[in-house]
Amino acid sequence: MDDGLIDGREAMVRFLNLVMAEPDIARVPIMIDSSKWEIIEAGLQVVQGKCVVNSISLKEGEEEFIRQAKLIRRYGAAVIIMAFDEVGQADNYDRRIEIAQRSYRILVEEVGFPPEDIILDLNIFPVATGMEEHRRNATDFIEATRWVRQNLPHCSVSGGVSNVSFSFRGNNVVREAMHSVFLYHAIQAGMNIGIVNPAMLEVYDDIPKDLLEHVEDVILDRRADATERLLNFAETVKGQTKENKADESWREDSLQERITRALVKGIDAYIKEDVEEARQAVDRPIQVIEGHLMTGMNVVGDLFGSGKMFLPQVVKSARVMKKAVAYLLPYIEEDKDASMSSQGKILMATVKGDVHDIGKNIVSVVLACNNYEIIDLGVMVPPERIISEAREKEVDIIGLSGLITPSLDEMVFLAKEMQRQDFQVPLLIGGATTSKAHTAVKIDPQYQHAVVHVNDASRAVTVVGDLLQRDKSDNYTRELKEDYAQFRDRFLERQQTKEYISIETARKNKFAIEWRGEDLVKPLELGIQQIDDLPMEKLEEFIDWTPFFRSWDLHGRFPDILEDELVGAQATELFNDAQQTLKELIQEKSLQAKAVFGLFPANAEVDDIMVETQDLGTQTFNTLRQQTRKASGRSNLALADFVAPIESGLQDHIGCFCVTAGFGADQLADSYQKDHDDYQSIMIKALADRLAEAFAEYLHKQVRTRHWGYSQDEELNNEELIAESYRGIRPAPGYPACPDHLEKETIWKILQVEERIGVQLTENLAMWPAASVSGYYLAHPQARYFGLGKIKEDQLADYAKRKGITIAEARKWLRPNLSEA
Repeated sequence: MDDGLIDGREAMVRFLNLVMAEPDIARVPIMIDSSKWEIIEAGLQVVQGKCVVNSISLKEGEEEFIRQAKLIRRYGAAVIIMAFDEVGQADNYDRRIEIAQRSYRILVEEVGFPPEDIILDLNIFPVATGMEEHRRNATDFIEATRWVRQNLPHCSVSGGVSNVSFSFRGNNVVREAMHSVFLYHAIQAGMNIGIVNPAMLEVYDDIPKDLLEHVEDVILDRRADATERLLNFAETVKGQTKENKADESWREDSLQERITRALVKGIDAYIKEDVEEARQAVDRPIQVIEGHLMTGMNVVGDLFGSGKMFLPQVVKSARVMKKAVAYLLPYIEEDKDASMSSQGKILMATVKGDVHDIGKNIVSVVLACNNYEIIDLGVMVPPERIISEAREKEVDIIGLSGLITPSLDEMVFLAKEMQRQDFQVPLLIGGATTSKAHTAVKIDPQYQHAVVHVNDASRAVTVVGDLLQRDKSDNYTRELKEDYAQFRDRFLERQQTKEYISIETARKNKFAIEWRGEDLVKPLELGIQQIDDLPMEKLEEFIDWTPFFRSWDLHGRFPDILEDELVGAQATELFNDAQQTLKELIQEKSLQAKAVFGLFPANAEVDDIMVETQDLGTQTFNTLRQQTRKASGRSNLALADFVAPIESGLQDHIGCFCVTAGFGADQLADSYQKDHDDYQSIMIKALADRLAEAFAEYLHKQVRTRHWGYSQDEELNNEELIAESYRGIRPAPGYPACPDHLEKETIWKILQVEERIGVQLTENLAMWPAASVSGYYLAHPQARYFGLGKIKEDQLADYAKRKGITIAEARKWLRPNLSEA
């Protein structure tokens, strides 16, 4: 119930009420799962019978753990306890026991929790990864389970079994054996609850003896070379070569079946010869597209619409389709009277000042697959060009994309201009910064015709179809307008119920830190440093893969998504493709990674951070402060709160940076696009984005441990880095804690970013190349991320004065954060 576009509390309650229609009979066993406590509690208040809560842990400290446990007990539920505490995840035998014992003691002795209602999840991690520290992952879990069942009476032990075999994904024979062996020994030790796909289990006694020996050597860590031996043996397992060998039997099918299969499976090896055979069989070459190819693409559309195909597969289908059409074009051009009918013309553009286009490109491909003609104007497209092209090409729909907050204003302006010029075509709104709320409140009122927010590519086909179907478009547009009007009214009502305080009052409630000299570390290397070409292989281990899958509309946490029942197979295929492309990018040095960063003396003055530079004197970072009324004991935060104020008499420091992994990405992506390969084109840009974020993570670690040196003994794995389990933060202009993109100009000035590494700012302050990241380094132990939320006009005026700009200019950059109160 954690989807960003739903009200989780309302959805949880509504779902449970629908499931439990008979008040007196609990027919269905329920596990309530959410990362937000308020959603879990909403479920607990209406669920029938005895449910299980998934999950709580000591991650946020004992006080919050006890509070949540007492409420769970009061509601009469059982609970899963994750082996996680303030330090991090339990990843060895001692840590599992330590956290399990501490959690059990608090629950039973302090909360009075029935021990039979406690389920301990002791964390199952992969074995046979090739890393020495992972050798005992399975045995440590099994032995910790044995200890728990012997020493913590009546509780249960659970775990996600498929994690143990992650290293052998793609080889189901070995994986099934590993699951069965692991369960055989874990159940003997006392494990009594597990998450596992029953289709991925082998009967223990039916496992071939040679395979059993190799698997048990790994699971039980019986010999030092167990991993290597199992890897070698896995290649000989019967069925393995069959799984990996391409099945060519489909080449014996009929011509239409072959073309359809090629499109559905994304196989382009034979498409030219199949299309040529089809061309020979028809009167005119255009008939191959309108007949054979569209028949196949209709199957793709049906499978995608029913959830049986996913975006990466559709993009591969488009690659095959484009290569087929490219082959036919010379023949079509010879046929003067040939014309291909389309479902409609759609103009797509990333708005002025914005350079991001991965999402737009994916939507374009999906729509093109459904026989819509796409006119893609690219990125940083000014409104006058969008309007003139739309008129000249007589398009049926205009689609706008944007990632940075100033793009929202560009979309509002374009809607006003379309209204002024009496346009009547529907307007699609999409991109990471956009939302239904912004579309309904800010854009829809400016344009009397249809305005639709499309949150992912899978909805685009349905929305466009409904907008362009003559027999239903009027009703659909009317329903949209009514829906957005109701949404707008509810949104504005909620806004009016929020209380805001003056900026003076908010400053009096600033985050109070007891400033001590021992918490402030002078950087080991002050000043500006530059990295001109970092080897990409250094970034590989720092990649956070979860957002990569999200960019392809596959949702789930990595690596769990590879085992997902619905999208796991497609996620695994996409991941393997990404690994291969990444390997090629590294070997061929196709992308260039550059960085510039600096560490400087600094102190806070009210909401400003005063930075002492060697060449430019004192420079100022202006920060913004939360203005919503807070509950007692909670502060109104600003980033300046985490830097020692001048009046403390202590010298503090701040860092700022810009990294990029994007040089070369656009050219490489364009080369694939010219070869009709949208899949690889989008893959390049998605990987460049991940590498830029990995570079930011890598550099932050270097700063913490070497250049600033306040965490010289830090030893964190990638999972802990992604979870930001380190001291210090790196907030970025344009993000929730500091939403003003104008602060990038100060970073560019201090670091001479464009002169040193060539990263430029567009007129709306997007970074080019797009695969770039910039921000600050703050090092105080209590520094943390937060969202600014809405602010009042008095802070807007104050901020404009501090920046030396007009209120109108400040409003342009901060409009999404302005309260209507």
